[in-house]
Amino acid sequence: RALSWAWHEFFRDMMRVIARHLGRRGTPAFQAALPTALRCRGAAFVPPKPMETSSKTAREIYEEVMANPARKRFGFGKKCAVVNVDIQKAYTSGEFVTSYMTHPNQIDFVNELSDLARSKGLPVVWTRVEYMEDGSDAGIWGTRTNTPDSLQNIKFGSRRGEFDDRLRVDAVKDAVYVKKMPSCFHETPLQSLLVWHQVDTVILTGGSTSGCIRASAVESLSRGYRTIVPVECVADKHESYHFANLTDLALKYADVLPVEEVLQHLKSS
Repeated sequence: RALSWAWHEFFRDMMRVIARHLGRRGTPAFQAALPTALRCRGAAFVPPKPMETSSKTAREIYEEVMANPARKRFGFGKKCAVVNVDIQKAYTSGEFVTSYMTHPNQIDFVNELSDLARSKGLPVVWTRVEYMEDGSDAGIWGTRTNTPDSLQNIKFGSRRGEFDDRLRVDAVKDAVYVKKMPSCFHETPLQSLLVWHQVDTVILTGGSTSGCIRASAVESLSRGYRTIVPVECVADKHESYHFANLTDLALKYADVLPVEEVLQHLKSS
């Protein structure tokens, strides 16, 4: 090892001598004069590919990606859990300006998935966001605005914090967690529940696609779970956010699938 270090010092000193004769280190003349072995740390810079530009809409790009027959999947594992993220009145009831809808049958599909998973003995989880009266448990996330519609003003016991009345939540069998941050994993018991049930695949529904679904999917993958996003079961305020994030999830973090395919898998499992 000492001999190796001595050779390293020798070559470094030799490079400095050559640099003094050929000009600044890193110039084309200097690089060309060096043997390959001496260029390993000072290789000529190869610029990266520039960012692609496109006149296509986010929806068009999403459709192209989903239509690619060579698109690889993570696939389903041995045991699934359905995790329904923030399907609460703040986001699903038109009485609030923060509400949004993408697929008109989203709630029906979520109920169908949850009922089927429950009937198979699989975990079904529901999360919602609610905060203390002073909003301090929202942390820095609750500091950008402070209007009646702001996130941190979804108070405990408020109508905005209630689950959508159309949902079929089983108060005995289902797990219900209050979360404070985008990911459904962050400071909730979700990980412990999934480990206890030996789950290896997380099916995510809810919203928003660009916010809590994306954050939950990235963390799900990071924790080692196969992650499935049934496309009809997630929603967002604008189609650009929705489809851009579905595209990114499909390319990197999750399998974005038609809900019928997810239902068929659960039926056959």
